[in-house]
Amino acid sequence: MSKYKSIFTFAFLVLFLFSTTGESQTSSLQDIGEKAVAKGLPEMVIYTAKEILTLDPLKPKTEAVAVVGDRILATGTLAELKTAAGNQEFTVDETFSDQVMVPGFIAQHDHPVLTALTMASEILAIENWVLPAKTVPAVKNKDDFFERMIVAEKSLSNPTEPLVTWGYHPSFFGKLTRSELDQISMTRPIVVWARSCHELILNSAALKAGGVTQELVSNWNASQKDQSNYAEGHFWEQGMFAVLSTRIATMIATPEKLQSGLELARDYMHAKGITFGNEPGGILVKPIQDGVNQVFSQPSMPFRWTFMVDGKTMMDKYDNDAQVIAESENLSGWYNGMTSQSPKAVKLFSDGAIYSQLMQLREPYLDGHKGEWMTDLDVFQRAFRVYWEAGYQIHIHVNGDAGLDRLLNTLETNLRRHPRHDHRTTVVHFAVSGKDQVERIQRLGCIVSANPYYVRALADNYSRVGLGPKRADQMVRMGDVERAGISYSFHSDMPMAPADPLFLMWCGVNRITTSGRVAGENQRISREGALRAVTLDAAFSLRMEKEIGSIVTGKLANFTILNKNPVTCDSIEIKDIAVWGTVHEGRLLPISRKANKASIGLSTDSDSKKLARVRRLNARQLRRIASTQQNTSDGNTSRGLLDLIGINQQVTHPTARGCTCGSPLVHALVKALQENM
Repeated sequence: MSKYKSIFTFAFLVLFLFSTTGESQTSSLQDIGEKAVAKGLPEMVIYTAKEILTLDPLKPKTEAVAVVGDRILATGTLAELKTAAGNQEFTVDETFSDQVMVPGFIAQHDHPVLTALTMASEILAIENWVLPAKTVPAVKNKDDFFERMIVAEKSLSNPTEPLVTWGYHPSFFGKLTRSELDQISMTRPIVVWARSCHELILNSAALKAGGVTQELVSNWNASQKDQSNYAEGHFWEQGMFAVLSTRIATMIATPEKLQSGLELARDYMHAKGITFGNEPGGILVKPIQDGVNQVFSQPSMPFRWTFMVDGKTMMDKYDNDAQVIAESENLSGWYNGMTSQSPKAVKLFSDGAIYSQLMQLREPYLDGHKGEWMTDLDVFQRAFRVYWEAGYQIHIHVNGDAGLDRLLNTLETNLRRHPRHDHRTTVVHFAVSGKDQVERIQRLGCIVSANPYYVRALADNYSRVGLGPKRADQMVRMGDVERAGISYSFHSDMPMAPADPLFLMWCGVNRITTSGRVAGENQRISREGALRAVTLDAAFSLRMEKEIGSIVTGKLANFTILNKNPVTCDSIEIKDIAVWGTVHEGRLLPISRKANKASIGLSTDSDSKKLARVRRLNARQLRRIASTQQNTSDGNTSRGLLDLIGINQQVTHPTARGCTCGSPLVHALVKALQENM
């Protein structure tokens, strides 16, 4: 009987320690004390810090946290945890004695592939970009843009190599056309990827090299044609996605750019204290995801990354509703290691991008131009219905108040037709909105994932161009959201903003524009709310709040280590707080450590040689490999080329129609590699 009693006692102890009831769970190891059974128990590590902010409402601050393996065992004072350890072996780690520990930062909505490719291009943007290896100064004006483009063009030794730049913003620098780019070069392809990542401007040489003709454009569907101007070389929203189905994609993306850019994204995000991230609208091209996995799935990755289903692309690929859901579920097999599919979560798109001023507005733009829809209404409504009935959490890209009306109307229709509890439908970006819409968001049970950087980067310019001061200053009205008691998170949408949670907090708390003024003081948020927006509420928006986001018993041991308390320091200092590094699932990861070779996914000499060989190949050799090794049995891929660049050979031939955000680029890249080189 004593034997069974001992087993029962130990089982009760384990259940007591690791059961959780929301955020009210706190450690009470001290109540167990000497009852701890040492035999067979792993060693405990007790971390101390100058301050520990837990975001546990019953114990918001603590002195120490005990970790076993990758989980938090308990929090309390050092004396309490030592006493509570009883006979269990423990080590006290004072690495953070002069630092502040907060829950691990979460990148709620970022795009690794877009980040990789934009940061690997010629960056000519409206702001400085401070990268691990360099700082790229902001473009001053259109003349400065052209001067730097001319220098960049002359620096390319290969006369046929495309010149690709990212960051041009027409609202800041003026309209840009094909004829102006032709003045830089009539022979070298030039691709200007606008700051929004939702529009392209191409010179004549790029159109020719990409196989883009007026006849081709004329054969596109109505939305794609309406959002294109062949004469000016300008393609936006659905028109941009269409033009990327040509060889234009391979001008923007190469395997080398993808690999090196992903490594840069990894190191950049770790340096900003990120311990968990999410790609909304995960990439629906298997070989490209395999390329991402080579970097992001490695055991040495400093954070985990999840991928949502791109619902719009799934709608365009499959006419059968049941097949949409089945294929969405099948995507889980695409990920491994430190990458995974975000379970039952989908990304949809309402209206156009804020950076291109193509969001749909209730009241007209100052100059009378119109916004655009990224998804036609019938497709949007079908997608929402299909995923809603399947129990998915739906995240919707929306920037304008008219776009938000479409979202909320569709949600309310589905709620009335098929009621759901705790659906957490997420309003993503939340640029221009009305106060009445905040009330409706609260009533319908939505949550908000906002980008507070819009105010910093755009409010001054948009007060003069497009929106006017009232709408521009009230962009991202998070003060109203916070006062309404709506759960909200912050995201960078990198490369739309730096993937820097402290900077996002600073933007939301201060709302200081690039000119130094405060835009919409009534929309400032609290500092604790800002911290929650990049930790616990970010986890809530991903339905991960039981695993990450706060420092409480049973959760993963994910911490970000800072040199100041972002909740109590002067609010103007938040963006300048230094990041020591992170603790990720119990691993100490200082940002000063040297990069490990294994972390870049070149696990064997053979892989390294393949990559080196690709870098030595010229365009003619690549075309020959692609043409001579084309797989004729299914017409899907040149397997020799894909094997050469180290990409998994299980390839499906993607359709280019209807692709969105990161997906059209990678769809088009693969298609071009397969068919057009």
